[in-house]
Amino acid sequence: MIDTHSHIDMLQNPEAEVEEAFKAGVKKIIIPGVEPATFDTITEYIDKYDCVYGTIGVHPSEAQKFNNETAKKMMLLAHHPKMVGIGEIGLDYYWDKTFIDVQKHVFKTQLEIAKSLNLPVVIHDREAHLDTFEILKEYDMKNVILHCFSGSVEFAKQCVELGWHLGIGGVVTFKNAKKMKDVVKEIPLENLVLETDAPYLTPHPFRGEENAPKYLNLIAKEIANIKDLTSEFVIKQTTKNAEIIFDFNKGE
Repeated sequence: MIDTHSHIDMLQNPEAEVEEAFKAGVKKIIIPGVEPATFDTITEYIDKYDCVYGTIGVHPSEAQKFNNETAKKMMLLAHHPKMVGIGEIGLDYYWDKTFIDVQKHVFKTQLEIAKSLNLPVVIHDREAHLDTFEILKEYDMKNVILHCFSGSVEFAKQCVELGWHLGIGGVVTFKNAKKMKDVVKEIPLENLVLETDAPYLTPHPFRGEENAPKYLNLIAKEIANIKDLTSEFVIKQTTKNAEIIFDFNKGE
């Protein structure tokens, strides 16, 4: 299994959780960038652990911290052999709508960086579906993961028509997550990847506790139940999907 989105740098005991994840069958973990202050920490983790990779980016809620120096550092760090994408980047209209123009500018700038380096993008989209979709189309982005997908089945179909992938996490295991379950049922497995978003959104039955990559199999199992497949098949296909999106051997 590949955990395509896991903030292990935020866990209480990252070293122990990396070991637990490996025991649980998680062979690769990707840490997403959130703000400039985390870039060096992510680099330390991907250097320390063979199974840990990173993406570099500034979260929309932190967009006001982005500047020319941030862009230069992203360009530099993106050449690290284990830095496999740009993210998490995008738009978030849920928490604060007072600097939407800044969010859009920073989003577009980071898309330009991704295109210049031919790297996939990991997208944060919260209550900003239309603007996120239109900007990604404007920049003709091909290799896209919509992290923690929260849209409708209709929106999901629009996204996968463009070849994009949906990141499916612990929310799909929640009993009241009908919309998410409907998306998983209707969208081809070839367009789904697994993620935990640890330490957030812990899957049932551990909801309320700290999330961790070791719980990734619970997400795979729920997807299998919804699509009437075996967990093994879901794991095999979603792993293949992640390996198509990310070049884990770019440094070789």
